[in-house]
Amino acid sequence: MAEQKRDYYEVLGVDKNADDDALKKAYRQLAKKYHPDVNPGNKEAEAKFKEASEAYAVLSDPEKRRQYDQFGHAAFDGSGGAGGFGGFDFSGADFSDIFGDIFGDFFGGARSRGGSRSNSPMKGANLRTSVRITFEEAVFGVEKELDLNLKDECKTCHGTGAKPGTTKETCTKCKGQGQIVYTSQSFFGTVRNVQVCPDCKGSGKIVREKCPDCGGTGYVSSRKKIAVSIPAGIDNGQCVRIPGKGEPGTNGGERGDLLVEVIVASHPIFQRQDTNIYSTVPISFAVAALGGEVLIDTVDGRVAYEVKPGTQTDTRVRLKGKGVPSLRYRDVRGDHYVTLVVQTPDKLSKEAKDLLKQFDALTGDSLNAVKNAGTSSKDSDDFKKKKFWK
Repeated sequence: MAEQKRDYYEVLGVDKNADDDALKKAYRQLAKKYHPDVNPGNKEAEAKFKEASEAYAVLSDPEKRRQYDQFGHAAFDGSGGAGGFGGFDFSGADFSDIFGDIFGDFFGGARSRGGSRSNSPMKGANLRTSVRITFEEAVFGVEKELDLNLKDECKTCHGTGAKPGTTKETCTKCKGQGQIVYTSQSFFGTVRNVQVCPDCKGSGKIVREKCPDCGGTGYVSSRKKIAVSIPAGIDNGQCVRIPGKGEPGTNGGERGDLLVEVIVASHPIFQRQDTNIYSTVPISFAVAALGGEVLIDTVDGRVAYEVKPGTQTDTRVRLKGKGVPSLRYRDVRGDHYVTLVVQTPDKLSKEAKDLLKQFDALTGDSLNAVKNAGTSSKDSDDFKKKKFWK
């Protein structure tokens, strides 16, 4: 017993009132998903593609759709197809615009696309290199000089690649088109395929007698010094583009670009995040308790900062505008955040130890006084007169 076919509208996922645009959109999505070229060797995908193609072939044809709506699948029993699959006739269906959209000019009759000729001018490939700079150079910008091998037009053949006194000849395989066309069989019968000519590599021309200096390439390599301007604020891994310093183009196309990746060295004191800089500065216990001035290293040099009395360890302060310049907004700079860490001395003299013990005793008495202080105004006034607290 033959397997019962699914309803064509159900296959495409549209209702019975769907117009041509809705049918085409639904089929295009299914064709992109299940086409055998996208799913090589997948029998299930191939079956779904056949099913969707058959449904579209019927519903996109007004007469066949009318018959299907009236008689269902019975309208096409024994129709025996020409060029179809599974005995179905696809002769009245036009798939060219759909497959032209999906696969380019793969199927015969697909719309031609401008600029698709292989021997049209093409921009050369981009070249990549790298340069190492310091943390400070990344912050303020720097000029660097690169020493690179670059290709230039051969002076002997003037870029033709042909031996002096000879010229390029039209490729006989593609007849100067730069591409060849061949046909093969597919589900839809004969299929037209286009590929770059293997003999002339898409140029449409063949060099029979090659230039002895460039070997027929038309270009020679030489060592050159290239200046690169590293902008202020660049970060590690970012690139600077130098137009026209890449590989030469083909068929008269412009040169590619040179992409210079910037590698920024780490800094022993500073860390960077976006346009902000972070560092840690140690302060003494006395400065933390009493306040005082400390010197802080920044990318602009040392600056004096007044530490507030009673500063706790790991307190973070901000030095506004002492960070990294913005690549986008030249007049804007980030900030420098400094973490103040109170240092505990690990080596003390006997005198220092005695003083610390006295200090600890005094502060201990003061804390006890806080606990035992009454609520009267007199107790409060007496407590404030002590020299341990302000």
